[in-house]
Amino acid sequence: MNRAKILLTCGLAFLASCQQAHDHSHDEQEFQTVALTAYSENIELFVDFEPMVAGKTTTMMVHVSLMNERFIPLENGTINAVFSMSGKETKSSSNKPETPGIFEMELDPELSGEGNLTFEVQTPSFTDFIRFENITVFPDIVSASRYKKPSDSGDEITYLKNQTWNIEFSNAPVRRESFREILKTSGQVLPAPGDETVITANSNGAVLFATNKTVIGSELKAGDHLFTISSANLTQENPDVYFNETKAKYELSKAEFQRAEILVKDRIISQKEYLQAKMEFENMESTFQAVSRNYSRSGQKISANSPGFLKNLMVTEGQYVEAGFPMALVSKNKKVLLQANVSQKYYNKLPGISAANFRIISDEKVFDSERMNGKVVSFGKSASANSSYIPITFEIDNIGNIIPGAIAEVYLKSSPIPDALIIPVSALMEELGNFYVFVQTGGESFQKREVKLGGNDGINVHILSGLKENERVVTKGAYAIKLASASGAIPEHGHSH
Repeated sequence: MNRAKILLTCGLAFLASCQQAHDHSHDEQEFQTVALTAYSENIELFVDFEPMVAGKTTTMMVHVSLMNERFIPLENGTINAVFSMSGKETKSSSNKPETPGIFEMELDPELSGEGNLTFEVQTPSFTDFIRFENITVFPDIVSASRYKKPSDSGDEITYLKNQTWNIEFSNAPVRRESFREILKTSGQVLPAPGDETVITANSNGAVLFATNKTVIGSELKAGDHLFTISSANLTQENPDVYFNETKAKYELSKAEFQRAEILVKDRIISQKEYLQAKMEFENMESTFQAVSRNYSRSGQKISANSPGFLKNLMVTEGQYVEAGFPMALVSKNKKVLLQANVSQKYYNKLPGISAANFRIISDEKVFDSERMNGKVVSFGKSASANSSYIPITFEIDNIGNIIPGAIAEVYLKSSPIPDALIIPVSALMEELGNFYVFVQTGGESFQKREVKLGGNDGINVHILSGLKENERVVTKGAYAIKLASASGAIPEHGHSH
């Protein structure tokens, strides 16, 4: 009898437990959470919550990240939430996060339908508003349980907020703007054609320096006396002897011409003889003026023939020179050439190069060819036998006292590409020669996306395909997300709903 009572009691207890489990399964439903993400100038706001049901309290976990050089949780601030629908509003406020960056809020919608959810984030330094539209309030729990979170694809990677806050993490939007590709290379500053003049000796003799203008770097004006060529001790081709002979011939031709003018009037000589005497006089006059122009008893004067500065001195005091010998190099220094050496693999990009930034080695100042009235004057059509590089040459105004011959670090700039799709270079990852990025599709969801690249300016890269404007790519922390995707494990939330 006792055994029968025990069996009956156990059976009743089992049936009661089954009934209780059955009733519980009706009370609790499986929900997919609603996840919303938006950005302002200062913050990223990510909120997740179970689908809203009319007449029931909805608990929302609001994650706020400050967007500085890295994303960090907001620890000091107040959040006000307002849900509005059909002219009615339900509000909630939180002036302290449950844990750094996470605020818990409750809203009680009265009616089913679609409304707008607005968050006001107040901090000591700024106030931002973020608004989500067309948020659904379901009429009952059953319809809410049927909610399915929209997803672009099934290959999303989950990486939680508390994980991103613990690493160097940030993201940036895909932007459209004018873009110029940059090719970094080396080059040299060269004198511009016609910018340099060689001063040569006009007779034989010993060189005497005239003034301190013969110091390299001296500023010169046209006509400045630089050298004197003394021929006093020469026994052959002596300029003094040549000057005296030329002067005597000139005076003789002058006298003959004056005499011919009188005789031709009296018809004592013919017109032909008169013209012959006139021609000889004019020739000798020109020769004598040329000889006497730089002649003095102390020697032949050598003067600067153009303004500029003395770039190079090719003679020394007392050195014997012959007529035509180069003595000095004068540079106007108004224009210079910048010649950059480009690798052959960039040959097809040369026609699109329109400007360059450059920095002289040992100088921190960066020059912009566009601000120096620069233009491309030529680029090589082939590489030479002695070099694998192809030259491209700019002519620029020398407004920075740039010395020809200087070695430069050059950043070649292509013509602007309008409305180009660009992202920071730091977002790029490489795998087997292919490039990809991690796109942040939601507050805690990411997607690996292969991209095709255009040009690169060292800071941003031109995207040809794989991304859309305003999508956000991970610029810091991409490697950690890569490791998370490789593990295949879905991390557990570090907060409760």
